[in-house]
Amino acid sequence: MSGHERRFARQVRFAPLGRRGQERLEASSALVVGCGALGGAIAQSLVRSGVGRLVIVDRDVVEESNLPRQVLFEERHARDAALKAEAAREVLARIGGPTRVEAHAAHLDAENLPQLAQGVDVIVDGTDNLETRYLLNDWSVESGTPWIYGGVVGSGGIVMPVLPGRGPCLRCVFPEPPPPGLLPTCETAGVLQPAVAFVAALQSGLALRILAGDGALEPRLVELDAWDGRAREITLERDPSCPCCGARDFQYLRAARTQRAVRLCGRGTVQVRAARSKPDLDQVERTLLGLAEDVRRQGAILRFAIPPERFTLFADGRALIEGTEDEDRALALYDRYVGA
Repeated sequence: MSGHERRFARQVRFAPLGRRGQERLEASSALVVGCGALGGAIAQSLVRSGVGRLVIVDRDVVEESNLPRQVLFEERHARDAALKAEAAREVLARIGGPTRVEAHAAHLDAENLPQLAQGVDVIVDGTDNLETRYLLNDWSVESGTPWIYGGVVGSGGIVMPVLPGRGPCLRCVFPEPPPPGLLPTCETAGVLQPAVAFVAALQSGLALRILAGDGALEPRLVELDAWDGRAREITLERDPSCPCCGARDFQYLRAARTQRAVRLCGRGTVQVRAARSKPDLDQVERTLLGLAEDVRRQGAILRFAIPPERFTLFADGRALIEGTEDEDRALALYDRYVGA
């Protein structure tokens, strides 16, 4: 028995997967959107299972408050405020095995999604952003690519596979995103690591079934609670009047990039995009000397503080502005210190 056969011997002995299923895993490709709590656990599971190609995309940096529930990161990543995508790739590479990991430190949007999702067989949701989820749903239905919705807050969560042509899409169940402030968030209700593990494990298992070619998977919504130890299944039906899979109106996929500022869930942080061209980080760094505090260049990232806010400016022009949830203020600060 070769080393490769020994590595996956116990998976292959699992009859519903078998040798043929393992071969399909190794020939498959998955996109994980977000590699924080859910996404990191999902990415680790898919790499250890031997998925052939894993694409991860995340817009954020590692913070100390991530460490209790985000399994890929270590204290050194938080000290360095490392890019989550790059830190995840580093840690996943140490696992070994056949998986090719591609990491993208970017905000997923309607412009870059077609490129990032090109050729993937399944998309797994590890994000905390509702707009991104509705964008993924549009892409899934239009392209026919399955995706697995997952959300977690407090001790519970929800998982729902979207199988285009075989069941409902996200908008059949939740036609529109709820207004801001209506739903609890990790900031208002907290979150437990076992709840993250519970939801991520189910998402990973469903992804493996899809990649292994299991045609018997049924689209159901599952509610989980790690504190009470309960799970509940809800059978779903397609809504013929659904604007997405019914009318095939892909409004999130077609939306122009008009929203420059967006608040990040539970972070006291606003993400701001450049209005036009990418900034010259060298020039911005020189301009900030004498104006800003703690100006530090780390490769493709420039960090500085305009107390009480702190900036993390990326080479693509995107910035995370910590210390405010006021989008207008964040835009004003960006335009003042980086450029409109």
